[in-house]
Parts: sequence; C-alpha cells; structure tokens
Amino acid sequence: MNEAAVPNGLRTWFVVHFVVDLLFAIPMMIAPVATLTLFGWQTIDPFTTRIVAAALFGIGIESWLGRNAGREAYQGMLNLKIIWSSAVIIGLAWSLLDGYQGELFFPLLILALFLAFNLLWLYWRRRLAQQT
Repeated sequence: MNEAAVPNGLRTWFVVHFVVDLLFAIPMMIAPVATLTLFGWQTIDPFTTRIVAAALFGIGIESWLGRNAGREAYQGMLNLKIIWSSAVIIGLAWSLLDGYQGELFFPLLILALFLAFNLLWLYWRRRLAQQT
C-alpha cells in the first residue's frame, strides 16, 4: 500500500468520532449541571466537567480537521486517541470499583463507549502498522 494511503474506513471513523465527541462536549460545556443531572449524576463539579468537555472538543475537532491528512498524521492521532481512551477506561473503572455512588447507567454507557472506541483505534493502529 502507498506510504501516504489511509483507508477510507478509518477516515469515516474519524468523522463519526468528531460527531460523537461534539454531541457530548457541547451540552457539557454549556450546561454541565443540567446535562449531568439528566443522566443521574449526584455530585457535579462544573469546572471539571468543562475540562472534560474541552478535551472532547480538542480531540473531536482534530478528528475533523485531520480527516484528510496522510498516514503519519493518522498514526499520531491514533496514538493520542488510544492513550486518552485507555486513561478514561482505567479512571472510570477505578471509580466504579472504588464505591461510585449514583445511577450506573450513564457511567457504564460512557465506559462502554470509550472501550468501543479504544478497541476501534487499536485495530486501526495495528492495521496501519502492518501496512508498512
């Protein structure tokens, strides 16, 4: 495969990731308390919620901006996505095992979403590495 070639499926997933990140980031930035209360959160820190929203904006928007980039840029973006989603998975799982108080639906949904994206990014990172 051409050194600069990036599979169209990976480009599509970057656009999907952009949409998903913004679907979560926008309400968390604009109305963190209302958003998290809607999902059963009992203790809400708007400051921290907006930091998470900012990270989602950064990673999601870069997915959009970089969707037409070359292979090397995709490898770097995939590394970032793998590190970010792995850290979130560890942090969420730790919190849930450490006696999380509150409704479990939303935290488990977020955990599942990050796990699904992590596995997706690992697949694509391995696939790109095998093409060299």
